[in-house]
Amino acid sequence: MHDELDLDVCPGYPVSWQAAALNTVMRGTFKPISGLLLRTDASVVAASRLVALAAKVPLRLPDHVRLAQDRIGECPGEWVRTGRGIDESKVLLYFHGGAYFLCSPATHRPITWRLSAAARRPVLAVDYRQGPVHTLAESLQDAIAAYLCLLERGYDPSGILFAGDSAGGHLTLATLLALRDRGLPLPSAAVCLSPWADLTDVPRRVNRLLDPMIPAGRVDWLARRWTAGLDARDPLVSPVFGDYTGLPPLMIVTGSTEVLRDEGRRVAVRARAAGVPVTYEEWRRMPHVFAILADVLPEARRVFQHIARFLATRDVSARPGSDAARDVSVGPRPDAARNLSERPGSAAA
Repeated sequence: MHDELDLDVCPGYPVSWQAAALNTVMRGTFKPISGLLLRTDASVVAASRLVALAAKVPLRLPDHVRLAQDRIGECPGEWVRTGRGIDESKVLLYFHGGAYFLCSPATHRPITWRLSAAARRPVLAVDYRQGPVHTLAESLQDAIAAYLCLLERGYDPSGILFAGDSAGGHLTLATLLALRDRGLPLPSAAVCLSPWADLTDVPRRVNRLLDPMIPAGRVDWLARRWTAGLDARDPLVSPVFGDYTGLPPLMIVTGSTEVLRDEGRRVAVRARAAGVPVTYEEWRRMPHVFAILADVLPEARRVFQHIARFLATRDVSARPGSDAARDVSVGPRPDAARNLSERPGSAAA
């Protein structure tokens, strides 16, 4: 099973016209606007409120998707259930992205309902505390409390999965490391979509011009903002420096041109060095957290099939041959003779 999970996957496909068009639009709108706005705490608060207001606009979901609000630990949460045949004795705990100041479970429903189908279990999305009012430590406290609450409700760790995107990927990794350090039982696997894993004050040069969505300078600014007064090389602050010994299997998904790509690569290298099986997938010319664009991008819809296959191989969720796991073709490891850390442009920690 270890070899089946320990893969480097670069899906071969012609980039869809939808992805090419979206990259062009984002490069000309979202990226420059972000570069202008994210410069002061006031602009961060304004952007947060604007996104929160936009999230109140009802998002049309398939009829088979069911939502329910809950309190998990000390913060709100949202249950997402998709279709029939899901295993209510298991759960996927999801941490949304948004650079630690944006978004909520509501904004990430295009991901969470599809994860429920891929994992064949309910998804619980945590509405953890965020900046600039709250700190990274408080976000981590909420994530740990949510997991402990699930244990108190009777869920077995072997039936729990973690997943998160961007800052939520950071929170996924930091929570795993914190739980391990406390000697607590760990979930059975974790999926990180475009994780933001290095918050040190090091300028990001990889894909600085190629990324169609994220201005590297604003990521640098936010990293400095959130880590003020902290040791930025602490693994709970920058998981790229973590010791991954004893952690469960990981799946890391990135886009080849995104500015955070190498942070996902570095986590994969460190985790493998500690004996953790890692499925690392790098999707050609896909933007940051492209899975959230599954309503418009065929590549984004396909990535959930790959996630289903990872979970089926891990034997923690979807059965091989089930609807969620069907038609997934990852093939052999590309460049099988070359380790991820040996690829051109990689940045092993």
